[in-house]
Amino acid sequence: MAKVTTIEPHVILVPYPSQGHINPILQFAKRLASKGVKSTIATTKYTVNSIYSPNISVEPISDGFDKGGFTQAQNTDVFLKSFKENGSRTLSQIITKYENSTHPISCIVYDSFFPWALDVAKKHGIYGASFFTNSAMVCAVFAHIHHGTFSLPVKIDENEPLLLPGLPCLYPNDVPGFIKEPESYPAYLAMKMSQFSNVENADWIFDNSFQELEGEIAKGVSEFWPAKLIGPMVPSSYLDGRIENDKGYGASLWKPLSEECLNWLKTKPKQSVIYISFGSMVSLTQKQMEEIAYALIGSNMNFLWVVRDTEECKLPKGFIESTKGKGLIVSWCNQLETVANQAIGCFVTHCGWNSTLEGLSLGVPMVAMPQFSDQMTDAKFIDEIWEIGVRPKLDEMLGIVKREELLFCLNEVMKGEKSVEIRKNATTLRDLAKKTVSEGGSSDKAINEFVESLNLVC
Repeated sequence: MAKVTTIEPHVILVPYPSQGHINPILQFAKRLASKGVKSTIATTKYTVNSIYSPNISVEPISDGFDKGGFTQAQNTDVFLKSFKENGSRTLSQIITKYENSTHPISCIVYDSFFPWALDVAKKHGIYGASFFTNSAMVCAVFAHIHHGTFSLPVKIDENEPLLLPGLPCLYPNDVPGFIKEPESYPAYLAMKMSQFSNVENADWIFDNSFQELEGEIAKGVSEFWPAKLIGPMVPSSYLDGRIENDKGYGASLWKPLSEECLNWLKTKPKQSVIYISFGSMVSLTQKQMEEIAYALIGSNMNFLWVVRDTEECKLPKGFIESTKGKGLIVSWCNQLETVANQAIGCFVTHCGWNSTLEGLSLGVPMVAMPQFSDQMTDAKFIDEIWEIGVRPKLDEMLGIVKREELLFCLNEVMKGEKSVEIRKNATTLRDLAKKTVSEGGSSDKAINEFVESLNLVC
């Protein structure tokens, strides 16, 4: 099927151009490269220079907005339509460029947000593999919608949860809001559903999770979403250590302030610091920022809080000065290095899947404060299913977590009765994450099977 004559297979990987999508796909590229597969990242012109990793090539493609992507487009529909048109054309050009080289491309591994990349693969007679960056649970829910198991909007309440075959019960706070109200985020919902538009034609489907974590969930939808679980896609130094000097993803759209964070953490006792980060996309209300600040003051514990420059004005007046020494506010830091530090006692997170996997892979207990979309489902698993953290209850009137509730949860995770059990569960999952990517582990085997299939056609 594939037009390949070389001994070494060549895979081109196409991530959606945001940090949360680039990181796991770049990490997968590094895993493939470590197993003898030439790996090339094809990314937008404005993100090319932010990606550097030894043994990984980088090629530019166009989304039609080459200076700033979505920021420049200002409209989701316009951006995605332009990306499909320009991305298909420029990706095709890269494949053509390599056709008569010593390393013709044998497979496109594309972000599931880009189903059009599969059409490009088929046009060139090469393999196409869809890469999902969400949890298997979240993918399963959307796979069921696509399959017609239930339709939108779905009506669920505390007495009538969403019941799907082989999946835990999902209550209103456990699902993305646009499942209940599809009209609230029509463009984003359309993008989520487009992941499944031609997935049955993909030669492989990969998901950034692992068998011991979500194997049963993936098995339950394997009839119409037969994904191979190949995660966690976290740099090797924090897991199996088999990729030399793999201490970071090798992609940053921001400049992390690692040194300041790490020097400050050196002065703090083991497991004494609360780390708070809501990722690169979340913007909290001023009221929520204030409630977090007062909970931290009330805890009398050390804390490291990532607050973007644009958000700092939402902090209570005098908060930074009054908590100096006890707390450190930074605009950004290297999350992996920080969470891995022995001084960190818990991670207050928005429950984005990458952050969830990082906390889990490093065995750090979490306080789950999801804000929207898939984060709601991830939070349920952190709290109820895996029991590696707690989820503060929202104030129904205000729609935020109040300081008393957050303070209770911080105490619970850091020193409460449940803290010993939570930490034990977190350590167990950390060990399973290491095992699955180590030689002979379930994710390692799945990646090896993919590599062997590529080698058969070379």
